[in-house]
Parts: sequence; structure tokens; C-alpha cells
Amino acid sequence: MRSFKECVRLQTFFIKAAVVAPVHVLNQIINAYSKNWFIHEARRLFDEMPERNVFTWNNMINGYIINNDLFEAWGLFELAPEKDTVSYNSIISGCTRNGCMEEAVDLFREMQANSIRMDEFTLTTMLNLAAKLSELSYGKQIQSFLVKTATSSGFLCSSIIDMYSKCGNLDDAVRLFGEMSEKDLVSTNAMLAAYFRNGQLQQGLKLFKEMDIHDTVSWNTVLSGYVLSGDAEKVLEVFIDMAQSGVPQNGHTYGSILTLSTSLKNVRLAKSVHACVLRNGLVSNSFITRGLIDVYCKCGNLKHAEFVAHEIPHQNAYSITSLIVGHANRGNLYEASRFFDLLPEKNTVAWTALITGHLRLQQSDIALSLFREFQKKEATKTDELILISGLGACALQAAFEHGKQIHSYVIRKQIQVNEKIGNALLDMYSKCGNIRYAEEIFRKVMNRDLVLYNSMIAGYANHGREMDAINLFEEMIQEGIKPDEISFIAIFSACRHAGLVVKGENFFNCMVTDHGISPGLDHYACMIDLFGRSNCMDKAEEMMKNIPQEPDAIVLGAFLNACRINGKTKLAGVVEEKLLSLETDNGARYVQFANLYAAEGMWSEMGRIRGKMRGKEVKKFAGCSWIHVQDKLFTFTAGDSSCSEAQAVYASLESLNEEMKRSGEDKMVMPNNNRRQNARNFIAHPAVYLPSDQRPRFLWPSQLYRLARGLLQDERGKHVKLNI
Repeated sequence: MRSFKECVRLQTFFIKAAVVAPVHVLNQIINAYSKNWFIHEARRLFDEMPERNVFTWNNMINGYIINNDLFEAWGLFELAPEKDTVSYNSIISGCTRNGCMEEAVDLFREMQANSIRMDEFTLTTMLNLAAKLSELSYGKQIQSFLVKTATSSGFLCSSIIDMYSKCGNLDDAVRLFGEMSEKDLVSTNAMLAAYFRNGQLQQGLKLFKEMDIHDTVSWNTVLSGYVLSGDAEKVLEVFIDMAQSGVPQNGHTYGSILTLSTSLKNVRLAKSVHACVLRNGLVSNSFITRGLIDVYCKCGNLKHAEFVAHEIPHQNAYSITSLIVGHANRGNLYEASRFFDLLPEKNTVAWTALITGHLRLQQSDIALSLFREFQKKEATKTDELILISGLGACALQAAFEHGKQIHSYVIRKQIQVNEKIGNALLDMYSKCGNIRYAEEIFRKVMNRDLVLYNSMIAGYANHGREMDAINLFEEMIQEGIKPDEISFIAIFSACRHAGLVVKGENFFNCMVTDHGISPGLDHYACMIDLFGRSNCMDKAEEMMKNIPQEPDAIVLGAFLNACRINGKTKLAGVVEEKLLSLETDNGARYVQFANLYAAEGMWSEMGRIRGKMRGKEVKKFAGCSWIHVQDKLFTFTAGDSSCSEAQAVYASLESLNEEMKRSGEDKMVMPNNNRRQNARNFIAHPAVYLPSDQRPRFLWPSQLYRLARGLLQDERGKHVKLNI
């Protein structure tokens, strides 16, 4: 077999000499191009050949398999005038590698029907397929075929042992190994791997010590076994023993250590492995370089990851995707997008990483835009994670219509609504204000888990259906599902919205006594808020004193709100210094204190707080809101007058106010009405909307603006949905 450079020189020679090269020479050149990732050049040469034989077709099919292009490989396989064992082996191998299991089985049956000879490679590939599918009965059928045809070898026996162990049938693997008259190194290594794979470390070590010869595979198997068990010290000990034994280390050796480095997030260990790789000249090994990029990305060391990626002659999709995931997880979305654009073929992992990265930064509009782009460009791909990310973007932006479209897509593609997708749909509908749809999703999911129950309980709590939340919580316990910390936060939220002090205290006590969950700061914050809303300041003070750890800003903020509701200005002053020291740059906290003092007529204290704000140059960000109208997103802030329709919006608000004042059933109540005579003053302060059948609700400035603008923009006569 000639080297790649020799093949290129040979092709150049024949082109210059204007001579057609022999078929066997062109076959070698095609093979060299394919193995070095120049698949397009290989195909061009294949198309230009005046004469082809079965080896030419096999080389080209195998080239596409090597380059992970099963579609083109399958097309050539169908067109091939003659197919032999190698042709079938190549396409079956490609199918199993790309997850097309049914197609691989059909091809195997076709080989039998066409009386194509099956060699050792064919049978081991099918045994590996049975192991991958965990189809023990199918593996036994292939074993019966081997017995019937009297086909046997150490390599085939090792594949059967491997199949049994991966199907969870260790006893049959041990029995077969014991029945072997001659145990070679290959079959012994397979048995060694079977022990470690099934958690039988002592049996595996015993066999390892009984072996006369240890090769690289033997040592790698022990290494992998300890990696699976999570014993970091033993992994390093075996790695050192292997180096001292003189047995050469390969990509799988370093791969095991890199897997350990990733699980431990140990970048120092990864750097040590990287140094060994450079010293041993293995940097061109794609398996190792992918592992190095992955571990550096997951450890947050993206500079080293990019350095390794730049050293690869031909960057593959896996390494670029790892960089996209790494940058997206760190919030470096500019870099993530740059690498995303470098991908010749976008994969679902890259799409998901980019969308979730924007979601983490609360950039729901960009996330939703990316999801729509994914749906247009990758219409044939249906990935669970990206659907969940798209629904998450809709939930964050309260994009009800877009969320329904994703739900329709799930139904149209007949995607099974499991716990994860069901939870994402439930959360989206709940946060978009449609609790009825959320209920329907909850009831349709058959195997409900804790996460699904938590989401539904929180949904009920946020929609003012406190008793439904409490009943569902009790139903969950009756079903044998143990609540966690989040479950109790959801149920405390339901209690505080309804002012159910006794219920809340009972749940708080049973959290500790019945379920063994120690209250966290979030739980204390919920209880303090419950006491504050229910005019139980004595209980709120008592709980503040009994918190075993230092209160954080959330707990102190809840206590401050309780003080505001109950007019306890002196108590608020006690937490002022501590809260402002924790949130020095949070302008909203300063404004909260200033408003509290102003409400009690303590103008000097208000001036002092305002002075602190000016001194530290702290600003409160204006409230932002948005509305979807006719497939367009309108974003604006409180008191917004920048748009061309500002005057019409304010006029609409004033008209709404007058109409609601005249209404007999519903009314708009605003404190100190004499100070708010026009629309600008109207939207500069919170207003309370009192429907006849519900408790008071607050409409904040940007939400009022959004409502008016929605009424102006929507010409279809439909309801304008306002999430508050």
C-alpha cells in the first residue's frame, strides 16, 4: 500500500504523461484520498475512471463510510453492478455506526438470500450489533448459525463473550469462556472486559493476575474498569504500572485518563496527559485530540481547547461542536456563534448548545429566532433536547403561539411525549398563562415523575389555584413520590399567595420531621413572605432570628417586603445596611427603601438613601415588557414615548381608564387618584385591577403600555394576552 504523498505524485505523473493509469493504481489513489479526508477528490477520480471493477466500487463505498456519509455510500451500493462480501461488510458497518440498525439486519438477511459468503468480519459486526441493541435472542441466533456452519475462531468467541456481557448475561459469557479448549489473548481480554463491565472488579483482577501475557488491550481494560467504578487513585496507579511494565500506551489508554479528568474536572491531570501525548507523538490521533478538546472545554479552559483544535490538520465536526458547547456554557456566545458558522453541516448538539446558551443569558428572543431557523433548515431532524430548548425559550418570553406551534410539531411528527418533553410543554403553557392546557399535558403523561409534579404544583400556585396545588402535592405523596426542596418551595408559594399561614407552618414542619429535608434559605424566604403578607410580623421576626445560617439577599428582601406591608419602618432600618452591602449595585433595592421611607413621611431618610444612590452612581433599570402581535415582537419600557404610536397608546390607556371607572362590575383602583389625572401619571405608578371574581392584581407600568399597544396593533379582533 503506497503512502498518501506517493499516490498524489503518481496521479500527477499520469496526468502530465496524458496516460490512463491502470485500474489497480487508481483504486489505491482513491483509497488514499478517502483515508485522508479528501473524499470529494476521491469521488471526482472515481467518476472520471473509464473502467471500474468491484474493488473500485468497494473502495469508494468504504471511503464514504470512513467520512461518515452513509447517504452517498448507500447510493453507490445500490448502483454497484457487482456486490461481494466486502461491499456488504462496508455498508453493514456504516449502518451500525450510524444507528441504522434495522437496515443492517435487512442487509444481513439479503446476504443470506443471495448466498453471499459471510466472513469473520460480517459475523462479528452482527454480534456487535446484537450487543448494541441488547438483543440477546438475536445474538444467540447468530451463535447457532456459527455452530451449524462449524465456523469458529478466537476472535468470534471473544465477540460472543462481549455480546453476552453487554446484554447483561455474564453467566453465559463465563460458561462459554470456561468451555473454550484454547484460550487466546483476544478471548481472555474479552472475558476481562466482561467482568469489569458488569461490576465484578475482584473477578476481573483475579483473571488479570492469572494471565501469562498482558498486552495494551489488557491494561486498557483494567483502566476502563476502574474509571467506570470512579476509583481515581486506582486508575492512576494502574496507569503508572502500565508505563513501568514497558507495554506501549495508545489512544484508548489516554482516552481513559481523559475520561477520568472530565468526570473530576481536573484540568491539571488533563494537561499531564496532553504532555504525554505530545511527547509520544500522538497528537495526530483524532480520538485523543477529541478527548483533549472535550476535557478542556468541560473544565472551562477554552484557550487550551482551541490550541488543540488548531493543531488538527482537518478539524472534524466533533471537535468544533465541543468548542461550541464549551463557549456556550461559559456565556461566550460570540465565539460559540463563530465556531457554529464554521460547521459545514450543523448538528443538533451544536444547535442545542447555542440555543440554551442564549436562554441562560435570558436572551429568549435570539433563542427563539435560532429555533425557528433550525426548524426551517433541519426539518427532517427531531431531537428531544432541541425541542425542550425551544419550549424553554417560549416559556421565558411567554410566546404562547410559538409554543403551540412546537406542540403541533411534536404531534405531527408523532414524537412520544415523555416526562422531559411533557414537563417542557407543561412549563411553557403555565408560564404563558394557559393553566388548562398545562393540566391536559400533565394528565396525558403516563409515567409522572417528581419534576412534572413540581412544575404542575408551581403552575397552580402562580395561577391562584392554591387548593389545587395543595391537593396535587398530597396526591404526589400518596403515589409514593418523595418530595424534594423544590416541591416545598412550590407549596410554600401556594400558601403565601392565599395567606394560608397554618397550612404553610404544617408543611414547613413536616418537611423536616416527615421527609428529612433541612430548610434552605429559599424556604425561609417563602415563610417570611407568607407571614408578612398575612400580618404575622411576630412570626416573621422569630423566624429571622432562628435561621441557622447567614441570611442572603433573598431572605432579607422578603423581610423588607414584610416590613413594608406591615408598616414596620424601624425593623426595615435594621436590615438596611446588611441588604445594601450584599446588593451594592442593585438600584431597585435603594428605590425600595426610599419608597418605604417616603410612604411613612420620613423624608430625611428618603433623601439619605437617594444620596447614597447618587454617591455610588447606582441606577435602577426601567421595567421592560413585550408583546407578540401578528407574529411580531414589540419591546418597550415604562413611560416609553420613543415609538411613533406613543400618543395613540396613551390615549388608549386614558380611554381604558375611563371605561373601567364607569363599569359597574369591574373597576380600576389607583392610590391617591387626585395626584394622577392624566395618562402619563396613570402609567407611572402601579394600578390595581379588581375583577369581580378574583383577588386584586397589579398591572405595572410597562405591562399597561403593552396592553394598550396590543389593542392598537391587533386588528383581528382577538384577545390580547397579558401575562402578569
